[in-house]
Amino acid sequence: MTRSDTPAAPTAVRPRRVVTDRRGGRSRSPYESFNLGDHVGDDPADVAANRSRVARELGVPEDRLVWMQQVHGTGVAVVDGPQGAPVAGTDGLVTATRGLVLCVLVADCVPVLLADHETGVVAAVHAGREGLRAGVLPAALSAMASLGARARYVTALLGPAVCGACYEVPAQMQADVARVAPSAAVRTRAGTTGLDLRAGVAEVLRRAGIAEVVQDPRCTVEDPTLFSHRRDRVTGRQAGIVWLDA
Repeated sequence: MTRSDTPAAPTAVRPRRVVTDRRGGRSRSPYESFNLGDHVGDDPADVAANRSRVARELGVPEDRLVWMQQVHGTGVAVVDGPQGAPVAGTDGLVTATRGLVLCVLVADCVPVLLADHETGVVAAVHAGREGLRAGVLPAALSAMASLGARARYVTALLGPAVCGACYEVPAQMQADVARVAPSAAVRTRAGTTGLDLRAGVAEVLRRAGIAEVVQDPRCTVEDPTLFSHRRDRVTGRQAGIVWLDA
């Protein structure tokens, strides 16, 4: 069901980070099988069962999972307890509350899982093309700083996403993102203009003072164990998950 990668922690608190894939759930085609997205047309009962399994696997009460209603924007919410519903109009969640599990849904965009090992502040960020261009990462880092996080203690895990070889975009769209993150501008496998979102995210994070950025190299389009909207159009969502043990 999951893949995890937690960079080495220098001190006191140990964040946990997990990325799910599409295996081991209850959803049926075209969402098979571990779809966690409740907005893609899947049977709500199947999505609920899959989300319940996430909580069981992580060993946390289900109400400790915090989800977002993502809009490809720059909205970031600081949360300190369970939420009754997905946080509306939000592409980043930040908390300093132990045991509160932050979840970001993706199917080609980059799930960015941030953690300050010194102060125990964590964040889950949805970084697609528009979010990267508009500044969702600086917004998330600012929200973390408001809780005491310091960039030099923050580490990042970038989960699987569409790779630059597969992500063809118009030249103007590439240029718009490259103004914020020049390293995102690449050529696809076919030689056309493309975007490497993870390279752009890593550049923005390192420019902000975050030295340790770990990247899951899997491409969502190329890997059949992952959901990809670009590949399949109608499909489910995997999740990037970050939390501090209670």
